[in-house]
Amino acid sequence: MFTRLKNKLPNEDEGASNKPSTARLNMFFFVAFVIFSILIFRLAFVQFVEGPELTYMESTRNTKDIPLAPVRGPIYDATGKVALAYSEPVQSLYVLLYEDYRNEERRKEAEGLAHKLADIFKQFNPGDEKQPDAEEIIKRLDLDHQKTFGYVPRLVKSDLTTQEIAFFLEKKTEYPGVMVLEENVRRYDPDRVAVQVVGYTREFKGAGTLKQYKTIIEQSTSQRDPGLVYSQDEKVGFDGLELQYQQELRGRSGYQSIDIDSRNLPTGTMELTPPEKGYSLISTINKEIQLVAQQAITDELRKLPKAVTGYAVAMEVDTGNVVAMASMPDYDPNDWDYDKIKYVFRNGTTESFPPDDSRKRAESVVLLGSVIKPLSVLIGLKEGLFSAGETYPDIGYALLGKDGRQVKNSRSAYNGNITARRAIEKSSNAFMIDMVGKRLLRNYGAEKGINKWDEYMKEFGLGVSTGIDLPNEFLGQLEYKDEDESALTRLAFASFGQQAKYTTMQLAQYTTMLANKGKRMEPHLVKEIRDADGNVVKKFKPKVLNEVKFADAHWNEVHKGMVTKVSAFDGFPYDFARKTGTSEQGTGPNKKENGVFIAFAPRDNPKLAIAVVVPEGGYGSVSAAPIARKIFDAYDRVYGLDGIPKNKKDQNQE
Repeated sequence: MFTRLKNKLPNEDEGASNKPSTARLNMFFFVAFVIFSILIFRLAFVQFVEGPELTYMESTRNTKDIPLAPVRGPIYDATGKVALAYSEPVQSLYVLLYEDYRNEERRKEAEGLAHKLADIFKQFNPGDEKQPDAEEIIKRLDLDHQKTFGYVPRLVKSDLTTQEIAFFLEKKTEYPGVMVLEENVRRYDPDRVAVQVVGYTREFKGAGTLKQYKTIIEQSTSQRDPGLVYSQDEKVGFDGLELQYQQELRGRSGYQSIDIDSRNLPTGTMELTPPEKGYSLISTINKEIQLVAQQAITDELRKLPKAVTGYAVAMEVDTGNVVAMASMPDYDPNDWDYDKIKYVFRNGTTESFPPDDSRKRAESVVLLGSVIKPLSVLIGLKEGLFSAGETYPDIGYALLGKDGRQVKNSRSAYNGNITARRAIEKSSNAFMIDMVGKRLLRNYGAEKGINKWDEYMKEFGLGVSTGIDLPNEFLGQLEYKDEDESALTRLAFASFGQQAKYTTMQLAQYTTMLANKGKRMEPHLVKEIRDADGNVVKKFKPKVLNEVKFADAHWNEVHKGMVTKVSAFDGFPYDFARKTGTSEQGTGPNKKENGVFIAFAPRDNPKLAIAVVVPEGGYGSVSAAPIARKIFDAYDRVYGLDGIPKNKKDQNQE
């Protein structure tokens, strides 16, 4: 019996437990049925009752964000007080199209508005021919939507006068769709300070040729952040610091959010999100020194019969800061005509050509001439091609090749027995050919000899990027790599500066390396970036790109040789190292002589290195050296070549 009960009890328990499980299952199906029925009913209601209205709203209402150009940050000089470039607020007149004016009847209304606006501009600006007439206003209204959508406000006139602003604000109800909006225009220092360095801005719609904007253009249709959307009429950097630091200077776009209908016309009021101001740049350019450099070049060009342009770069030896970078002639950045300045707007880092010979000769990039000789001697001493005390019989020329071609010194100067130091001072071409070029070829052979020379050049920043914070840097033209000439000819002419063309900036960096004995400093044109509240967000520190190792005795030997007589420095209160150069390009009637000059001061504790190039200026001691002297004097007044600014010293004496 116990066994029988034992077998029966589990079956009874199982039947009892199944009853509540079935109830729960039935309840679940019932609830699911109710929910499903509600969903079906709601779907049917949306489709058949609300559907037409929702479809209409979808087709007739949409929200668009109209970008507003950001407030571009300023660019200051080294003092942080003088604005070289800044954004100035102006009031502009826009027209928002609330109707489709592509039909004839509506177009007459728009044309009537254009005539009224033209009359108002003429009334407040009598005699000003630059005021837009009715025909021009109609073009700007873009009634056929050829340039942009209907919901985008049309710019009719920028920089309204006070009277015009007051008139349109007072008569706002009489001119529906007419709006006075605040914008910013880019202004530049009226003294035209380093305009080729600062650069300029133009409309974004013309930026397609610049590689810096390639990514922005490619992402323009997929950009979801309104602050990063560029409008076609927004001013962006096209050259100089304006282009190099475009992202930092730009800030963020503002935007107007507006509902539009199926015709792309506005249907409601606008919601405004204001633009954000960009960062400001504190440059290394000192306005006082820069203006002296610009005027010095201009003064020399007036004296020279052939020269039409000149370049100068002044770079601090320890920091790499470029305190002046002048190239003349320049242009007025507040009112410039690109067609007039496209051949003269280049700075000392780029390549430009005169307009009359279609790239047959370089205007801004020249052969270095004799200023390469300190480096030639350094190479000779380092490679053991000669010793510091070894003498060379300079008879005024060197012989090249089997035919005994004579390559003469400048003015066929006969220097007698000279050492390496004396060869720099006397600028002996013959010494460089026989003691450096030929011996380098003898020790290494043709190909390796050229490569060894190229290696040294690049270590000194010649033929490579200087690292300058400017766009489109030209790296040089290395003619010693041209295999059309023999290795002997290439090395021989390279040894005295006739086989490669470099920029003034490369020459300045090279001079800095001579001054600090081998440290290639990265040149800077910006030392700080600050936010809109004046907080420093980035500070540029001195940076050594590479360092070359030469015996200190070799450096001293070269420095002692850099003592060429230069009358422009008569009375200069500091001992300084210098080298003049006259590079020759072309032959016969096409021959031209470029004036080149490098120097650093003081000799024993260098503070400033300067390079000056005057294409077709003749002897560097005559055309380029006077420019360098004036820059040194200006730096001494502002900062002090001995660490004591002479401006402050004079003020204390008063």
